[in-house]
Amino acid sequence: MSEESKTKEAKGSCLCGKVSMQFQHVSTALGACHCRMCRKWGGSALLALSSGTQVTIEGEEHITAYSSSAWAERGFCKHCGTHLFYKLKQAQSYTVPLGFFEELSGLTFQHEIFIDEKPDCYAFAGERETMTGAEVFAKYGAG
Repeated sequence: MSEESKTKEAKGSCLCGKVSMQFQHVSTALGACHCRMCRKWGGSALLALSSGTQVTIEGEEHITAYSSSAWAERGFCKHCGTHLFYKLKQAQSYTVPLGFFEELSGLTFQHEIFIDEKPDCYAFAGERETMTGAEVFAKYGAG
C-alpha cells in the first residue's frame, strides 16, 4: 500500500470543546500549504491532513464558515476561533489542521504545496514532494 493511500480513523475537538468531529478516513500523509491565504489564516504554513468526506460533526451550530474562494470554504468555531477545516465545496472533502486531532501517531510528512509562495525565513527539514501553485492547479484543478 502506498503512503498516500494509508488512512485511519481520527477525531478531535476545538479549544473550547463545543465542536467535535470524527473522520472515517484521515490520510496519514501530512502536508504543508504555503499559500498566502493559508499563511494569513493560521499565521504560518498550514500543516494538515486530508480527511475525506465521511465526517460526523457534533456542535455544528457552533461552526462559522468563510467562503475563501470560489471552490473552498474555511470553518471556525464561532466561540473559541479554532480553525476546524478547509473544505472543497464541490467535493465536500475536508482538509483539517494537524493540531485539531487528538492522536498524531503514524503520520509521515509527505508533501508541501505552493512552495513558490513560501517565505525565505523558514524551511522544514528533510526531503518530500514539493509543488508550486501552478503545479497544484494543473494536477488538481481549482477544486
